[in-house]
Amino acid sequence: MTPTFEAHRRTAAQTLLIDADDTLWENNIYFERAISAFISYLDHRVHSPEEVRSHLNSCEHATVLAHGYGLQSFRRSLINCFEQLSDSAITPEKHNRIESFAQSIAEQEIELLPGVASTLADLSTRHRLILVTKGNPDEQTDKLHRSGLASHFSAIEVLPEKHHEAYLALVAHHRFEAATTWMIGNSPKSDINPALAAGLHAVFIPHDFTWVLEHEVVNQPPAGQTLLELIGFADLALHF
Repeated sequence: MTPTFEAHRRTAAQTLLIDADDTLWENNIYFERAISAFISYLDHRVHSPEEVRSHLNSCEHATVLAHGYGLQSFRRSLINCFEQLSDSAITPEKHNRIESFAQSIAEQEIELLPGVASTLADLSTRHRLILVTKGNPDEQTDKLHRSGLASHFSAIEVLPEKHHEAYLALVAHHRFEAATTWMIGNSPKSDINPALAAGLHAVFIPHDFTWVLEHEVVNQPPAGQTLLELIGFADLALHF
């Protein structure tokens, strides 16, 4: 898609629905490091690292469908992948070693993306900000409070999935006006396309390491809706 830039800042108050992981702070880079360590540990004699990664993607997809998002699901995926590809039994020692890859993610400090703290503080003086993320509610709420950003949001929504029905439910629950409501995030699959399908505007802020299961072609906005593509989070202040 061609990035859309508009020269004016919207003066009327808007409702900004803002994604968390890889929009406000780094997230998937830690999973990528854990996956690389896991693939090296498996050191498969037949399958290439790329083939192991592809199989892990399939395991993650199945685990998410059965158990939802979060570190516990990621642990399940790593263990399932190891059991399916390894020619030896998974001993307690191996089990603990595999779990340590997921645990390394839980121990990461929150690393805000450039411009996030100052931009959120600025936007919150003019607009209604609502955090809309998906995953494990306890994990996501903990990350938000550790980030120091919670005070900027008037509400927090942690959803099991972000599809267009979920956005329609949010619109009904919070009584959003579609004409002044925007979904902001890095994921075409969870943030941009379903929000557009629900009649909202959207702001796409790509991240170099967006999770592969979130990849999707960004749809063009329907008539009467707007899609912006920005280089970084700080650019939001130019439009809102």
